[in-house]
This record gives sequence, structure tokens and C-alpha cells, in this order.
Amino acid sequence: MRRKALDFLREWKQRDSRKPLVIRGARQVGKTWLMKEFARTEYENFAYINFESNRQARNLFLDDFEISRILLGIQIATGVKPEPGKTLIIFDEVQEAERAITSLKYFYENAPEYHVVAAGSLLGIALHQDTSFPVGKVEFVDLYPLSFVEFLNAMGEDALVDLLYRKQWQLITAYKTKYIDLLKQYYYVGGMPEVVASFARHMDLKEVRELQRQILDAYEQDFSKHAPIEIVPRLRMVWNSVPAQLSKENRKFVYGLVRQGARAKEFELAITWLMDCGLVYKVNRVTKVALPLKAYEDFSVFKLFIVDIGLLGAMTTLDAKILLDGHAVFVEFKGALTEQFVLQQLLSDRDLSIYYWSSDKSDGEIDFLIQYQNQFIPLEVKASENLQAKSLRFFVQKYNPGEAIRTSMSDYREEEWMINLPLYAISELTGEVG
Repeated sequence: MRRKALDFLREWKQRDSRKPLVIRGARQVGKTWLMKEFARTEYENFAYINFESNRQARNLFLDDFEISRILLGIQIATGVKPEPGKTLIIFDEVQEAERAITSLKYFYENAPEYHVVAAGSLLGIALHQDTSFPVGKVEFVDLYPLSFVEFLNAMGEDALVDLLYRKQWQLITAYKTKYIDLLKQYYYVGGMPEVVASFARHMDLKEVRELQRQILDAYEQDFSKHAPIEIVPRLRMVWNSVPAQLSKENRKFVYGLVRQGARAKEFELAITWLMDCGLVYKVNRVTKVALPLKAYEDFSVFKLFIVDIGLLGAMTTLDAKILLDGHAVFVEFKGALTEQFVLQQLLSDRDLSIYYWSSDKSDGEIDFLIQYQNQFIPLEVKASENLQAKSLRFFVQKYNPGEAIRTSMSDYREEEWMINLPLYAISELTGEVG
């Protein structure tokens, strides 16, 4: 399995100013595999400690942060003597050992020659619980489920990926039926590594659904195990409302869909907890179209998406038969799956800041408004080949962005005022602007 994040890790390894690296991401998105694969291919050996399963190892940091003593403890715990530049030290589920997080500061300050990566499924929660965190002494990278391009690689379709990277639009169009078939599969399978690996081996959609249900069950168990008991019912209510939120015409999160009469202050903590776990993504509206977009975020108006499109389909019991019905899967739930798909692909690009825009008079809305380098890019998502783009045209006329993108099931083409990018080629968005 190929992960784009491996390229980032290789670049991190070569830096002179390298800091300990913390990998964030939801449970089962492949953090452990990524760290071990990176170690296997780029180092002579690795010293791996999982603080969730190895309780004894948590004691390594109780007395002090003397690095020589900690290194000796790592050697005892793993049977591997860490050597600078040759050994990758891996701390997994690092949030389970609070002082292990703090130790990263001392690795950076006192032993920068050692290469250290850490990961944790619930790390975001630990950071909001007064954990002593080495601000400025570590680097973060976020890991998400496999993107569509990574899914293509996992399915052995390297040639199709190469066409996308080369932007060979005539050949891409010639093979669009194959891209669309694989895109349908991705809508159903999603990008959770275990699920993708199973599908690539067995092509069994029933097995796919069973694995997805197991992942969803594990998330529910995390709610009860790790969340404050008083917010657990609200966590479940928010989590289970997301499919209904996305099936609305404008996708805007409405507290009344969580519970009749619900107010924001009752559920804000639950939403924050789900975000810290990496289980939901919040896309805020901007009140003004000007750079930087972050300065004009409206935190009270937002869309909420979940970690993976395949899990979203499992939550709604999407029938596999829909994959056989033309483009029906793309318009399912009024295009909710398609907007989830696009957001998931955008997140995998570290260079993008993602928002959405709607006019104050409610006479126009842009599904995603992206800041890339020093420009803003409106992105309109169409679930089929219905290519009316009134809101996009209105936005372009009013704000005159450098580029405007519509993504749909239609073929690639450039028009005077916008570019139509096929959904299966959305990974090439940043290559089409600038």
C-alpha cells in the first residue's frame, strides 16, 4: 500500500532542523502501519513502544527526563538499542503516557540526533486536558484515510494514477468509464486501510460492510471509554445526526436535527471532542471574501463531515446494488456522498485551507472556498452531469477570483470563466490553478 504521507516522512528525515514528529489521526487510519513502514524502508531498525498495551513502559518518564536513562529504558522495553540516524524511535498511543509527550521536548533540546515519531488516536483530546505539551519543540502531520489516488494504487491501477499526475486529459477522458467504475467502488469502500486491503484482496462488498461496522462499533466504544460520561449521549446524538445533516440541500449543520429544540451550547463540547478524535471535520462559513479567509470565519455556521466516505455509507446502510445503477451513487442523499468525497480529497493536501461561502441574502452558495498560496478559489461540487452553475457564476462576477473550479461527472474542459474538473481527477486541483 502506498501512502503519500511517506514522502513527507522521508523529507522530514533529511532535515537538519528536524524536530520530533507527532502524527495525528482517527483510530484505524493507518498511523501504526505508516510509522513501521517508514522505519522498515528508511532505517536499519526501529524501537516501537505502544503505551496503550505496554503499561510498564509508561513508567519510563515518571522520575525525570534524562535522555540517556530513557534510551536505556527503551532498549530494555524493545530489545533494540537506539542509534542516532539508524534507529527510528516510535511512541504509539502516546497520549496514554502523559509524560511521554513532554519527553519529546527533551529529545529535541538535548538529543536532536535521535529520530523520534509519535502518534495517538486520541491525542487531540489529551492536548485539551492540560497535558504539558512541548509547544514549538515538535512538528505535527495529520493522517487521513486513503485518498482516491491512494485507493487506485492499492487496486493496482498505477497507470491510471500516472495519467492523472501527467494531466493527459485526452487519455483520461478515453478511460473515463474505468475511472468512474473505480470511483463508485471508492464511494462504497472508502479509504480506511484495513477495508481497502480487504477489498483489494477479495473484492467482497459484504466483507467490506462488516469491517466498516466493526470500525464504527470501535468508535462507539471509544465514546464510552474515553469521553466524559456527561457528554457521551450528546456525542452519539451528534455523530448519528451527520448523515441527516449532509442530506439536506445546503448541508449547514442544524442543532435541531440533533434533538428538537437543541441549542449550540449544549452540543459544542461534543462536537469539539469528535473533532479532537479526528472523527468529524468542521468546515466553517466565511463572512467576507478576502485574504486571509481565516480572519473572516463564522464559527457558528458550519458543515460537519465524518472521517470517511465508506463509513458514511455504512452509517446510512447504502445498498451495494446502487453501484450498478448508472450515476445514482453520486446523487445519493442529494449529493451528500459526493461533497463528503470532495472534502476528503481536499484534506489530503496540506497546502489548502478549506471553508465555504454563502451570501447574506441566501441567493448563492459555494460548496467550498479554498485558500491556496495567495489566492482564494471557489469550488462548486456537482454530483452528476447537471452543469448549471448559477452560484459559481454569481460568485465569479462579484469577486473576480483568479480561478474558479467546478467538479462534476463531466469531462475536463476549460471555459473562459472556470475549469470543469472531473470528480475522479479532483486530486489535481492545485495543478489546475496558479
